[in-house]
Amino acid sequence: MSPEPFDTSRPLAGNADTPAIPQRVLSGMRPTGKLHLGNYMGALYNWVRLQDERTPDGVARYNCFFFIADWHALTTDYADTAAIRDNTFEVAMDWLAAGLDPKQSVIFVQSHVRQHAELHVLLSMITPLGWLERVPTYKEQQENLATKDLSTYGFLGYPLLQAADILIYQADCVPVGQDQVAHVELTREVARRFNHYYSPEGAPLLPEPKALLTPSPKLPGTDGRKMSKSYGNTIQLTDPEPIVRQKLKTMVTDPARIRRTDPGDPDKCPVGDLHKVFSGRETLAKVYDGCTSASIGCIECKGWAADAIVNTLNPIQERRRIYENDPSLVVDILLDGKARATARAEQTMHQVRAALHLADDLADGLA
Repeated sequence: MSPEPFDTSRPLAGNADTPAIPQRVLSGMRPTGKLHLGNYMGALYNWVRLQDERTPDGVARYNCFFFIADWHALTTDYADTAAIRDNTFEVAMDWLAAGLDPKQSVIFVQSHVRQHAELHVLLSMITPLGWLERVPTYKEQQENLATKDLSTYGFLGYPLLQAADILIYQADCVPVGQDQVAHVELTREVARRFNHYYSPEGAPLLPEPKALLTPSPKLPGTDGRKMSKSYGNTIQLTDPEPIVRQKLKTMVTDPARIRRTDPGDPDKCPVGDLHKVFSGRETLAKVYDGCTSASIGCIECKGWAADAIVNTLNPIQERRRIYENDPSLVVDILLDGKARATARAEQTMHQVRAALHLADDLADGLA
């Protein structure tokens, strides 16, 4: 796999006399159960690269916080919460299997850090309703999820909860795709408004985070549409090799190749899109040559794609088995992440409460 590299040209904070300070990164994912290749390439693969990124001097470029957004799952699935706990555990195992390292990143569950909710409440006092109503995904999701009643404050306000998730850690940047930039911009506006009211003369209490655009290659599902659980067209990170190969055999291809002798175009074929992400240059060259000349059939081409995907999944599945065999390892990692995230979030809330003249505890209130 060789997506475009990150733009790491922005220097770390620091100068010749002081050590560089890593940029703080915050991102999360809803617990929807076992993850698929679309989740991996759309987020996880980039997160691992951010976690592992180093300067030429060997300094970590990013200080990463990654959370499982179980409260966000309630914004659309509030009517049936039975699977959230199990799904949270499945996501945690997939994250660790994909390469997130608790020694390098803080990995935690959103609801375990109650300061997220506290800051969300305080930000809701100053956020104009119109800011939430104009978020592009608000109306889009209402249309896409028309079978669900989304006329709730929780759904309208979920971008503000996202803002609280980011601002509670005073994050420098948020890794997102282009479709999520509007959410980061809302976070910046909320931070700006908060700082206007509560830190007008000093340094901004809540820094405005930047969107860190990360590569997100086109990854089709087995039916040619975007890979998505809602379409039932996914290849899961946990799928064994026979299942992967069977799913690839049924995958749609270039519609111009009606017969075996018809030449095709890998740029118009969903299988070709998979090759661009997972296959090496040599295989990709064979795909283009064989498809455009009709010297190979689609079954052979799909087999090569399956080979590349299985090679990607094998080490992920090997790491996952470690946690499946000893779930207590996952519990310990999430508990440690909770402690580390809570400590950092409380630093921010101590400053926020002071800025709003709210007491940290009863003793403060009586002083």
